[in-house]
Amino acid sequence: MNIKINHLQHTGIPVTDLKKSETFYEAFGFKNVMSSTFQLNGNTGYVAMMKLNDIIIELYQPPEPELTEIRNRSNGHIDHIAFDVDDIDHTFSVLKQAGYTIMEPAPVFLSFWEKGCKYFNIAGPDGERLEFNQVL
Repeated sequence: MNIKINHLQHTGIPVTDLKKSETFYEAFGFKNVMSSTFQLNGNTGYVAMMKLNDIIIELYQPPEPELTEIRNRSNGHIDHIAFDVDDIDHTFSVLKQAGYTIMEPAPVFLSFWEKGCKYFNIAGPDGERLEFNQVL
């Protein structure tokens, strides 16, 4: 397969109280380097990218009803791991042709970071989500 993964881009963690989680990670030296909103099923969610050296943790607070699902969990949950790639469209094409289960019909644009980013997810053998992400 001819794709280039540069490094682990981030780990996504759904949270029930974004400000509380930001404060928690700040105690370990993480700094909020990007805040934004996102739309999910017509409702607004909130995200903070927390960075410490080369580690990025994406904290995101989804809107209801997804937020209620997170509140009802008895333990923590890491939602996805994301790999940084140079060419999201090429990576999408290669993985689609290789027969991977891709969760989006095309790479999705988000207005995260200075110029935005594009991403898509594939399902791993046990249903885990692997995100491929290009910061534009």
